Amino acid sequence: MIRKLIPILLPLVALLGGAFGGDMLRAPADAASPTPESHSVQHADDDHATAKDDHGVSGDHTSAEGWFTFPTQFFVPLARQGDSNELMIITLTLQTDAASIEAMRKKEHALRDALLRQLLIHANTGGFDGNYTADRNLVALRQDLLKAASTVTDLPLKAVLIEDIARQQG
Repeated sequence: MIRKLIPILLPLVALLGGAFGGDMLRAPADAASPTPESHSVQHADDDHATAKDDHGVSGDHTSAEGWFTFPTQFFVPLARQGDSNELMIITLTLQTDAASIEAMRKKEHALRDALLRQLLIHANTGGFDGNYTADRNLVALRQDLLKAASTVTDLPLKAVLIEDIARQQG
């Protein structure tokens, strides 16, 4: 009888234990927690994080900084000997001034094309081989992406931020 109940009770106990553990680890209700609409980015030269609103404009209006986050990720195929069985998935944000956000939105397609072209060049020259997340490799990638974006717009671009980067097996 007990042998028949164990397969039913074991998952139930695990579920209840997980729920209890998650409840214990949850932040207190009065703690300030970021909402999905706000995203904080910290910089070494800032004393505090600046929250972005839905439009990519920094929430700290004393600063002239603005952030343009591309609404979708960049998908870069990694081709090896004719096979494209890996994919790099990258989320990019451009740092600019707050006044240029709307103009950047109008140039999104040209910016996206230039950045994707540079990402493909980076992939085809082996930039995503080995330890592609080493700091020197990411610095070089950011510089190349900034140059590529600067070729298609005269808007002020300060930096390219790599928010997410992942390799997916296909």
